[in-house]
Amino acid sequence: MIMRNAKYILMLLLMATAVTTVMAQVEFVGNTKPVYEEIPESNTGLNYLFVLYSAQGVSMTYTATTDPDNVTWYEFGEEGGGSAIDPMTGIQRNGNVTTLPQVVADRGYIITEGDHPTYIWVVDYSKCRLQLNSATVDPESDCGTAIIHVEGSGPDVVYYTINGVRRVMNREIKITYNTLEWNSDDERWDEKQVVETEPSFKNSIAVPAPLCNTTFTVEGDKFLYYWKDEYQNEYQSKTTESYSATAISVETTAVQEERDNDNEQKESGTALGSSAPVKITFTAHCTDAVSFKQWQVSDNADFNYILMDFSQEEVEYTFEDAGTTYWRFYYANSDGSCEDYSETYTVNIGISDLFCPNFFSPGTTEGANDVWKVSYKSIIDFHCWIYNRWGVLIKEFTDPSDGWDGTYRGKLVSTGVYFYVIRAKGSDGKQHNKSGDINILRYEQRSMGGGGGYDDPVE
Repeated sequence: MIMRNAKYILMLLLMATAVTTVMAQVEFVGNTKPVYEEIPESNTGLNYLFVLYSAQGVSMTYTATTDPDNVTWYEFGEEGGGSAIDPMTGIQRNGNVTTLPQVVADRGYIITEGDHPTYIWVVDYSKCRLQLNSATVDPESDCGTAIIHVEGSGPDVVYYTINGVRRVMNREIKITYNTLEWNSDDERWDEKQVVETEPSFKNSIAVPAPLCNTTFTVEGDKFLYYWKDEYQNEYQSKTTESYSATAISVETTAVQEERDNDNEQKESGTALGSSAPVKITFTAHCTDAVSFKQWQVSDNADFNYILMDFSQEEVEYTFEDAGTTYWRFYYANSDGSCEDYSETYTVNIGISDLFCPNFFSPGTTEGANDVWKVSYKSIIDFHCWIYNRWGVLIKEFTDPSDGWDGTYRGKLVSTGVYFYVIRAKGSDGKQHNKSGDINILRYEQRSMGGGGGYDDPVE
């Protein structure tokens, strides 16, 4: 009993100080197909996982790098390496090679050379072979998920760690289908292939619902794929009938027409809107299954009341009224089983303002106060007249971003007092009726001989 416990403690110490050996030291003889090899996670305590297509008639050899008499074989099962107490019998020796004449698969082996152990697990794939018979799509698949039903079998590919913990090898069963992906650079939906993987066989597999009509192909597993090149007929692949997409998605944009008027007042921090009139183009890019489309407009963020709606994907709208409105895109598939809303766009149009300066200095310093302009915000209708002191109309314009450069008939006018009259309307309905003086203070006089001079009309 004391000797048996001593062996047990020695074996645990060997396992705790495992050293990875050279891969070429372990070989299999008599197998009909190549051996699948995998390095397991380090926390398993195993150095190698070997998957044999079939263990029948297969022997396993270990080539010693030192004295073959120092090589000892142990066997363990689901209890872990701690159960491997007694050396195996029946091991054959031939020079540096020791041989286990018949591999018992779905077992673990510890091969020690001196004080260097190698821990391996051998799987017999013929006992857990994947078999795919058919694949169909569940007609009850919802808006977010497609369910693939697979007829067939595929028991877990099981192994045990040296501590007796059950683990399952990843089969990497592939599910391949097409869907749509948003291309933000070109602002369009592009079709792309998707490959999902399942670690083990399932009769029902859930994948993200595709956004276009497609078929689903279930294929695998990685072990059969490893043997595929030489044994094409072994690889499993089943394809569903054509699936009509019901899932929907949309990408929306709201693009405001920009104005760079130096005399227009802008509200900082406003993403959409500010000074009226504002032209915004709302665009929705829908996926294939979207049948019902509607831009909705409300004066509250909860959309308790819809002010307006538009059934087209693109709406170009000019905002002229002060206030806040909310825009969103509602979309649904043909039977209404899938529906959703886009993000909400908030448009803020400010109240109107109009300020008129009473002086400027054209011809003095170029680019500095040399044009008379009003400062304005949300002015949607505008008309301005400028007169000299004799009532002669010097300038007339209808765009508030425009101004007067101090010229009349192509020449700078004289210094003095001029008069303006403005009739304007704001986005808030306010009427701006303004009139007042414009003082031209001074400017650099140019030579009359150069065809310049000033024009101060008196008639």
